[in-house]
Formats: sequence, structure tokens, C-alpha cells
Amino acid sequence: MSVEIDLLPHDNQLVQIQEQVRNFFNWDVKFDIESAIQLLSTVESTRIENWTRSQRSVTVANLRRRLVLRESKIAVLGAAVEESEIISMLESPTLFVAADGAVGVLSSLPDSISERAWSRLVCVVSDADGGVGTIEAVKRSIPIILHAHGDNISSWRNLLGIAVNIPNPPRLVLTHQTSENIDGMYNPGGFTDGDRAICFLKALGVPNERILLLGTRTDIVGKWSGVTNPEEKLIKLQWMAKVLDIIGIKF
Repeated sequence: MSVEIDLLPHDNQLVQIQEQVRNFFNWDVKFDIESAIQLLSTVESTRIENWTRSQRSVTVANLRRRLVLRESKIAVLGAAVEESEIISMLESPTLFVAADGAVGVLSSLPDSISERAWSRLVCVVSDADGGVGTIEAVKRSIPIILHAHGDNISSWRNLLGIAVNIPNPPRLVLTHQTSENIDGMYNPGGFTDGDRAICFLKALGVPNERILLLGTRTDIVGKWSGVTNPEEKLIKLQWMAKVLDIIGIKF
């Protein structure tokens, strides 16, 4: 059975800002397009059933069912998230969506509660450079919202290389950051992993009042950011703030 579900941006400004970011950093959109096309081709050339185009649509439907229809609070885990914040969230039926490497906070919890926290994780929004945390999520078969941009081809190739060699590869949803209509991929808008996670939730239909932000900071580079240029990262976080302002979410 074919399930066709689109993930349209909550606001067209969330896609338009991607061009503003490219202009600011002097990045060429052709590299974003190239990465997206290669990611799509690589995923669809595998023999993994859950990675077929129809099954990726099923994955979107499943995520919408869990994140939208159940009406639970959803905490988006950002790079500055602290263990104490996760522990506090476990006192209520809150679900987790992680921004790439921030998922590593779940494994840093005491063994007695770490598995409880992992059971709340619905998906990871990733451009594949989150390090050990993202790899752990892949090995646990957590759905990955895998993003293509101009300088992450080697990163997503490495992550997919890990995924194809485990018994139960994670389900995938593929995203890009171009104005092109790429069948089999989505562009819900946004720029950093953190704000793209929120854009993804909004595209699914999650209302603002159900979205909680943990570890979303623009004044520091969070400890779960992975290898990065701190000065450039702080500039990127200012763009994240612009995205959140468009959506109307305070942090």
C-alpha cells in the first residue's frame, strides 16, 4: 500500500531563510542540490526495504501518528541539554526528538533511567555529524531524519555505512535545503539541526504549545555540538534564533 504524505513548511519564510543563509556565508546552492541528489540515490540503491520511497512515506505517517495524534508534549533536545532536564521530563509522559548529537545525553544518564529515556525518543534530526550519540541512535534503530547539505556528503555516507551493516537499520526520512522539488525528499525549512527539528514538527502538524525546548542556546556552543568551529557556530545559532522567531517559539 502506497502512503503519500507531504511535509510542507509551516511558513514559506522557513525555506526562504535558507537562501539568506547561503548568501550570508557565500555558499553555492549547487552543492546543496548535489548532496541531496546523491543522498537520495544512495538510499534508494540499497536493498533495505524500510528505505524504499514508499516505506519512507510510511515512516512519516508513523511519526505523525506518534507525535501529533497522541497529543503528548514533545521536548526537542538541543546541544546544550543537561542530564537534569531529561530526568525532570521523565516525570511526565513527554516524548523526545533529538537534534543530532544531543541524543548523546540519554546515554550519559545513570543506567537505572537511561533506558527509560531512550524509550521516549521518537526520532533524531541529523545532518550526520553528531558523533557517538547519533551512531548509538542508529544502532538502536531510532528513526533518523537525515539531512543533505553542501558539505556533509562524507558524513552521511559514513552514517549510512554504519546503518546498512546492522541487523535492523533505522527507518529514514530524507530532507534537503533547496527550493527544488525533489521527489522522495522533503524541505520543511530551517537551517541548524535544532531549528530543523522544530520545523519538522511543525510540518507534521504539532502546535507550538506542545513543543518544549531543552538545551536550545544562542549564547554558547553546547557540549553535544560535536566537532565545530565555535565562532562560526555562534553565528549559525543566530540564524537559528531567526527561524524560531518565524515559527513563534520562545526559548
